[in-house]
Amino acid sequence: MSTHGSQDADGGPPAENLDYRIAHLQDRLASGELGELGVRVEARGSAVLLTGTVPSAPCRDEILRTVHEELAGFPVHSDLVVAEASSPDHAEELS
Repeated sequence: MSTHGSQDADGGPPAENLDYRIAHLQDRLASGELGELGVRVEARGSAVLLTGTVPSAPCRDEILRTVHEELAGFPVHSDLVVAEASSPDHAEELS
């Protein structure tokens, strides 16, 4: 017998809670310093997929920390790409 708010069959947190928690996470990301980023958060079954490009590794780490706080108990898969544009350390030689 299944009751509202009970655990999933795999013993994880209740799946009906996931959409609500993702919406709360998106609000939290949008309201903070990370709000300008195009990070997508999607439910994939009982797991969560993060996609997008971030400007630096510390930015990615902060997003992942926030995601793990908000979605504790759910598996999170991250496909975040770091697009760190550093200055070249030498001049490019053109031939």
